[in-house]
Amino acid sequence: MKYRKKPIVIEAVQFLESTINGPAEFKDVVKFRKKISGGYFYIKTPEGEHIVLDGDFIIKGIKGEFYPCKEDIFHLTYEKADD
Repeated sequence: MKYRKKPIVIEAVQFLESTINGPAEFKDVVKFRKKISGGYFYIKTPEGEHIVLDGDFIIKGIKGEFYPCKEDIFHLTYEKADD
């Protein structure tokens, strides 16, 4: 059997150099963990912590959860919706 993803409108912002331009709720999602050799940015998801790299998109799910998404996958999966 084949299935089609239901058309839904999502909220998302792009993570760039630790700066998120968008609603305040997105700004508190990305955390920084310092390590001896530097550190990394991450977000907490229902599946656990996921590293967020420069250029990744942060997507707000339909239940209010957040997920990172690589830029190329984001553009293949989503298109801009009318406001």
